Amino acid sequence: MEQVQSLVVGAGVVGLAIARELALAGREVVVLERANGFGTETSSRSSEVIHAGIYYTPDSLKAQLCVEGREALYQFCTTHGVAHRRCGKLIVAPSLANRAQLERVAERAERAGVATLEWLSGEAACALEPALTAAVALLSPQTGIIDSHGLMLALLGEGEDHGATLALRSEFVDAQVTPEGFAVRVRSDAELTVLACRELINTAGLSASRVAGAIEGLGSVHVPVTRYAKGHYFSLGGRSPFSRLIYPTPDEASLGVHLTLDLAGQARFGPDVEWVESANQYDVPAVRAQAFYAAIRAYWPGLPDGALLPAYAGIRPKLVGPGEAAADFRIDGPGVHGVGGLVNLFGMESPGLTACLAIARRVRLQLDASC
Repeated sequence: MEQVQSLVVGAGVVGLAIARELALAGREVVVLERANGFGTETSSRSSEVIHAGIYYTPDSLKAQLCVEGREALYQFCTTHGVAHRRCGKLIVAPSLANRAQLERVAERAERAGVATLEWLSGEAACALEPALTAAVALLSPQTGIIDSHGLMLALLGEGEDHGATLALRSEFVDAQVTPEGFAVRVRSDAELTVLACRELINTAGLSASRVAGAIEGLGSVHVPVTRYAKGHYFSLGGRSPFSRLIYPTPDEASLGVHLTLDLAGQARFGPDVEWVESANQYDVPAVRAQAFYAAIRAYWPGLPDGALLPAYAGIRPKLVGPGEAAADFRIDGPGVHGVGGLVNLFGMESPGLTACLAIARRVRLQLDASC
């Protein structure tokens, strides 16, 4: 039976960051990925935004790891040549009646450690972005955009430089807890093999609950239900009049349909939310654009008819259902479930990309403590 010290299940941005972190710490690491490439699900179907940490509940893992991970990510991009831009973001209110909502956003952000938000009058906001309509706005200069594929390439490359191995078309089947760690069955090209490891890290994203449920020796009470929230994106046909990201005033249900940019300056809008049963529904029905036009024109009245083009869709792993309060990340180590060497990560949605380096460090510290 082949043996390895650390086995990471799932080669999304979080899994690759963890593999790099463990390899830099001197561990022998193998990453299992059932697809033909890395980052083919949630990690490659996002807004590619580096978040400042504005919206998350203070003292939550999302808030802590986003703020910690944001600056670590900017530094990593600079030192590793990953394309990115700290372009900033405007959160806009269409009327002064919405100022109280923005004040709640600002207060939450300050409590979460985001202290650089700037209040702008409608005139000042529109001076920065002339196509915008706003009565009042918050400017977040720490928000940015990133080449997510380039980031994953850099994480994988540095991990491999320190001995990590990526095994594609290798699907986790199940695992048994053993006195030495774990015996993991892996399916590769229709063949089953068994791999022994001392540490098992479940970063399977949309499949994290399924993977955890297939670990014999882990109680079912430690396996949450993962629900799927699909988000559609539409791109702008033509040149974007904006140089910053534009977000509407959020409500309790969502952040609203926002405008983001890629590194070439192309504008895209989304995501909306559609609860789905399958994690493989990536179609973008053109009819959904109708709701997008109304939402976007609240802050950009000049959006031309027919300008929105179906782009792509992503699916986020949710630990709550429709109408429920947002859930925090779950990074369940031995201190939670009592299985030495095992870390399960659940609900790794936004701001997982921004926080990936901080998440990786948190996982390593949990494993170090369980040794």
